[in-house]
Formats: sequence, structure tokens, C-alpha cells
Amino acid sequence: MARLAAIDLGSNAIRLRIVDVDPPRDTPDGPRFFAFREVAAERASVRLGHDVFTRGEIEPAVLAQACEALKRFRGTMDATKVDRYRAVATSAAREAKNGDLLVERAAREAGLHVEIIEGIEEARLVQLAVAERVSLGSRRAVLVDIGGGSTELTVLRDRRAEYARSMPVGTVRLVEAFLEGRGAVDATHRMLMEEYVERACGDAVSEVLDVSAEGGVQLLVGTGGNIETLADLCPVPSAFPEGRAIHVPSMERLLGELCARTVDERVAIWGLRPDRADTIVPAAGVLGWLARAFRLDSIAAPGVGLKEGVLVDLARAHFFPGGFSGEAAAITDACLRLGRRYQFDEAHGQLVARLATRLFDDLAPRHRLGPRDRVLISAAALLHDIGDFVRYEGHHKHSYYLIVHSDVMGLSREELDVVANIARYHRKSPPSLEHENFRALGRDARAKVKAMAAILRVADALDREHRGKVADVSGRIDGATLVLEVQGADEYALEEWTVQQKSGMLREAFGLEVRLADARRGPPASVHDPARGAASTPRDQG
Repeated sequence: MARLAAIDLGSNAIRLRIVDVDPPRDTPDGPRFFAFREVAAERASVRLGHDVFTRGEIEPAVLAQACEALKRFRGTMDATKVDRYRAVATSAAREAKNGDLLVERAAREAGLHVEIIEGIEEARLVQLAVAERVSLGSRRAVLVDIGGGSTELTVLRDRRAEYARSMPVGTVRLVEAFLEGRGAVDATHRMLMEEYVERACGDAVSEVLDVSAEGGVQLLVGTGGNIETLADLCPVPSAFPEGRAIHVPSMERLLGELCARTVDERVAIWGLRPDRADTIVPAAGVLGWLARAFRLDSIAAPGVGLKEGVLVDLARAHFFPGGFSGEAAAITDACLRLGRRYQFDEAHGQLVARLATRLFDDLAPRHRLGPRDRVLISAAALLHDIGDFVRYEGHHKHSYYLIVHSDVMGLSREELDVVANIARYHRKSPPSLEHENFRALGRDARAKVKAMAAILRVADALDREHRGKVADVSGRIDGATLVLEVQGADEYALEEWTVQQKSGMLREAFGLEVRLADARRGPPASVHDPARGAASTPRDQG
């Protein structure tokens, strides 16, 4: 058994949940599920998003309130003897110019490490929570998580994400932009809010419909506090297979009634909390627009959200330390989707990824990197050429730009920076502190980039013509030499020559010369060119 805690520093409130969890159990659907037993749950009505989405900063008074809440949560965690915890802050902290101050004060005053996560990480965590609660089978579901500052859309099928996107549409953001004040909402302001939602969500919905073209969207699942309230106020009139659900036509009628009332009247009539009575209007507006876009008249409300996803993630890490093969597969899928968006050479990317991870494994005694780094080099290898979409000339730099400005579910922002830099240095000049993108990395990250980019260069060289002549490779360290035994076509002279040109970074990173050998024939042949000199820095040809 483990005692786990999740803290969600949302834009509208800060929440703590502590649970006991046993090792996972199997289900008829196959995957493991965790059973949580409630230990404690607390909520602080601290609206971190107040003024952030209009003025760009968390107010000093709100910061102080947040730290007081976190100190109280820390006391609860200490009293209940929590084994592991994770505290995550979302869109308000992401967008606030002083978001780092929140992290610093939480550590100093409450002794808590707060992590500001990207929208795509929010989507991943919510996906974990929903997949634990709802049996989807082979159906395709769209998850919509409406927070105070952002809304995350995720397409889920067979418990795997096919698409994810975070949009700047949140309840607090919409209240402060269009519905400020405690009065009724007139037709003009409602129309402005709905037009904004359509502009902000339109592209994402179109992409979801493209992804779901075969079979369509069969289920809409909503998460977040407002969804739970709407499920209470607008339940489906008959039994719903997934449990609680929102009846969309009833919600549309309720939205009209809510808009006609002041915030205080909503509290009195519907028994809403004051900090829910204003945000429920934009929540219903966003949900209604999405339901119409997907042509569905019900929305499942499984009663989970971000903090439950954090708990699932913690439980996996606790019971399966280092075991993240499923997550690695999901990251690979996300990279493939990103590559296809930019029309990459998928066969080449997958081959280079396979060769790079083989070399990564064979060089483990020298680089001493971990399993998570293996996932990063695989991701960089898959995506190293997507810059061709912009222009072949300088495509390594274009690859960096496209990767670093994309979202890959399962990778943190820091990990994505490493992946983008590895791809950036798969050709041409080696990493240098004169390059801003490399200089911005931490010391450990720079060392990883140097090592993994060196491996990627050799793996890429082994498929120089994108024709798959080298089908596989294994490396063995023989003294000061890395012997590459290749399998594939009889004739790969160009690949052999290209390895020679691109092995300089590997020699510098690991102190190893490189030799190629045919796995089917005789002794290895050196690819080191004496005419170039051992100390020369080869220039990339591809």
C-alpha cells in the first residue's frame, strides 16, 4: 500500500486529495486499474487566475492566500504521513509573469515543490484519470477538461491518446474578459463570449473531426468542477452506461436561465458556491458549443480530474519504478502524429530511431544515461527531419523550431527542449555555447544533447539515401574503437563514407574511433580516413 497526495493549483481554486492505494488489479478489459481509498480532501477558494488573464500577474494578496493554503495542505500531508506527492500549477501560473515567484514562495514558506505544467501535460494527466474510470472499449472518445484558464481536448481510443491540444479558453479567463461583475449576462456579452469560444476552439475541433473521420466521435467526456455541478443540475433523463452524465438540451435551457440571473441569485436559486456561480456560465457555454460541434446530446461526467490523474501517475511510479513502456509507446505515437503533420519521411524516421536506440543501448557503458533518455533520443530521431517541410536548406534548424514550438504528450517542456536540440545537431555544426538554443539549456541537459546528438548523427548516416540499405546495427566497444556490425544490403559504400564524415562528434563525446563491419563477413574495415587526420572535425553531408 502507498499513501499518495495530489495538489492542483488551478486558476479558480487550490485542491488537495490524499488517498491510500493498493497494487493495481486486472480488469476484464485487460489493463491494470488502481483502487483509491480516501484519506483527506481539502479545497481553498484561491483564484490564482484573478487579473492574470487581463494584467499578466498574480496579485500579491492572492499569492499570500495561496501560500497560506499550501502551508495548511503541508500540515495535513505531514499529519497523514504521505509517501509521495506531486503539486502542479496550471494556466494561471504558466501565464503569470511572476509564476516563478509562486514556486519560490511555496518552497520557502510551505516546503512544497510546485511544478508549473504545460497544457499538454494537463491533458495527459486527465487522460490517465478518465481511462482509469471509464471503460471505453474500442470507442473513440473526446475528453474535454475545462479549467479556469485553459481547456484541453484529447481524443482517446483504446486507452491511447490519438490527439491532444490545449486552448486558451477557461472559465476564469472568460469571466474576466466578457462577464466581469456580478450582474446578469446580457445578449451582447453572451454573444461575444460564444464568438471567442468558436474562434479559439474552431481549429482544434476541425482537427479532432479529421482524426475521428473513420467511425466518428462516439462519446464526449467532461472533467472539472463545473462539469460535476452541471451533471447534478442537468442529469440525463434515463440510465447512462458511463454513469453520471449531462443532458445537453437541458444544459442549454439552464444556461439561458443562469444568464438571466445575477451571481447572488444563482447562489440562492441553485445552491451554488460563490466561486462557482460566476464560472458555471462560461463552462456551460463551452460545453454546449463543443457538444453541438460533435453532434452529441450527452456528456459523460465520471467525477475525476487533474488531481486524480496526478494520483494515477504517482501510483504507477510507485508500483512500477522505471517501468514506463506504455508511456514510451504513447510518446512515440505522439511523435509520429507530429511528423505526419509535417509530411516527414516516416520510414526513414522510424529506421533511424531504431538504429539510434540500438547504438544508445550498446554505448550504455560510456554514456551512463537512463531509460528516460532513451525515449528522448528515439523522439529526436523520429522527428529530426521534419524541418524539410519548411525547406531542405537548413532543415535541422527548422526541425528545432517546429519541435520546440509543438506539444508532444508525455514530454515535459524541458524534455522537449532536449529533443529539439538533439534534432538540431543531427547535421552541420556541433553544439556550441554561441548558439542561443544550446546555451539556454542547463549543464546536465547540454551534456545529454552532446552525447545523444553524436549517436543520432551516426544513426542518420547509416540511412544516408533514405533507402533502408542498413536494416540493423549492433555496436561493440573494442578498446578505443566502436565496431558497428551492420546488416542489410551488399552495397552500402555511401553509408560507410557518410558515417566517416559524421563520426567526429561521437569520437569527441565518447573517445571512440568508429569502424564498420558487415555482420555476415570477415573482419571490420576502418572508416577512419587518415588523410583527414584524427583531430579533424568532419562536416555533415546530409
